[in-house]
Amino acid sequence: MQWIRTSWTKQSRGGEAAARRNAAPAGFSVPSALPSVAHVVRMHERDGPDPQEGMEDLRKVDVQLREAEGRLRVLPRVQPLYAIPPRPRRPPAVRLEPGQWLRWQLNYRFSSAAGIRGWSYWLDTFNVAYGPVSVDAFLSAPTVFVDERGPLR
Repeated sequence: MQWIRTSWTKQSRGGEAAARRNAAPAGFSVPSALPSVAHVVRMHERDGPDPQEGMEDLRKVDVQLREAEGRLRVLPRVQPLYAIPPRPRRPPAVRLEPGQWLRWQLNYRFSSAAGIRGWSYWLDTFNVAYGPVSVDAFLSAPTVFVDERGPLR
C-alpha cells in the first residue's frame, strides 16, 4: 500500500502553485517493505517539490482492508470531521483480485475553529495492490480508479 497526502493552503490555490501541485505524481516507486507496512509520501507547499517519504504501520492508515474468498476488499475511511466536501453517498468498496491494484483519491477542505487562519486543503491518494507487484507498479495506470474528489470552492 502507498498513501500519498498532498496538502496546501489558500495562498497556493491558483496559478503557478496550483499547476505545480496538479503536476505532482499520483504514484511513486515503492521501497521493499513488509506487507504490514504502508509506504507514505507527504507533499506540502512549504516543502516545495520535494516529497517526504517514510513507512507507517498499516493499522494507522485510514483504509479498511479485508481479505475473503481470494479477493481483497478496499474502502478508505472518511471521518466525520472531514465534512467538506459532503459525502452523502460514497462509492462501494472495491474487491481486488490477485495481481490487481487500485488508486482511490479523496480531497478535503478545512478551516480553523474561528476561521482566523483561513482554509487548508488535502488530497489523499491510496494506491493498494493485492499480491506482489513490481516496485514501479504505482507509476502505471491502475486496474481500478475511484475518484471521490469533490468541489472545494
